Amino acid sequence: MAKNRSQANSGNNLSDDDVKSLLADHVLSDLLKERQTERRWKWIKRITFSTIGAGLFAVYLAFYASSLGYKLMPNAEIVAVVNVSGAIGAGQLASAEELIPVLEKVFQSPKVKAIALNIDSPGGQPFESERVGQTIDRLKSETGKPVYAFITNTGASAAYMLALHADKIVAGRYSLVGSIGAVITGWDFHKLAEKWDVNQRIYASGVHKNMLNPFVAMSKESEAKAQQMVDQMAVVFADEFKAKRNGKLKEGFNYTTGEIWGGEEALAIGLIDEIGTIESVVSREWKAPAHDFGPTNQAKGFFPQFSSEIAEQIFSLAVEKTLKNEAFR
Repeated sequence: MAKNRSQANSGNNLSDDDVKSLLADHVLSDLLKERQTERRWKWIKRITFSTIGAGLFAVYLAFYASSLGYKLMPNAEIVAVVNVSGAIGAGQLASAEELIPVLEKVFQSPKVKAIALNIDSPGGQPFESERVGQTIDRLKSETGKPVYAFITNTGASAAYMLALHADKIVAGRYSLVGSIGAVITGWDFHKLAEKWDVNQRIYASGVHKNMLNPFVAMSKESEAKAQQMVDQMAVVFADEFKAKRNGKLKEGFNYTTGEIWGGEEALAIGLIDEIGTIESVVSREWKAPAHDFGPTNQAKGFFPQFSSEIAEQIFSLAVEKTLKNEAFR
């Protein structure tokens, strides 16, 4: 007993160096644990802030895309709506540069089962309409997909020329359709220039080179030439119209007066195939949702007038949070 007590006492008699060493080990162990905990929380904060930042940036992109008119394509078969809005012409929304890329996209998409041309246009430049029309003919031949033209408020002149390339033309009862013909317009200021004694020096290489100059009176020869050009374009338009609507037109009816007709009269004389709307016909013919592919310059979304500002604020907040997070690393 005495021997065991002596051994225990000798075991408890630690030197100061041993005690310091044990305390140092204990403190170091606690410090390491604290550092590990701090590192773990740093990574949790980084991941959390990065996730929040990515989420806010995704929301910003969604708002921004919505404000530009973009929408996610449904993961199902759809009918592609392609808008022909406003005057048809180079640099316009309804131009070949705007419309052809959209048409290429929708015809090549495996999800698109049909194409709906949503037309609301008074017409414009016939060459732009010709480019778009030939593209439609080529893509229809390559893919076999049907194309319907839907005339909403107006489908006249070059816009109706474009509708002729569809498999079917649909218009509403209150739609305005037609204006088959051609026109050249120009201003005549030569009398005003004479009144103010203003003259223009002109050096032209031919008798018709300057015929549309608004500050010079047009000669009879130039007037005749301009009318000849209009008549030639009108004949080309009329021939294309008759070929495209072959078998659907009234015998002996004069379609080339340049006038427009309401939807019901347009149906009666064979300019269109049906009275209807894009919503009713699409749901009946294809039983698939319609998806707008543009082109459009109208802001869309839940709050179109505010979506851009909200998106900018959200993006700024995301950047600020990210920068603060980086500063603590």
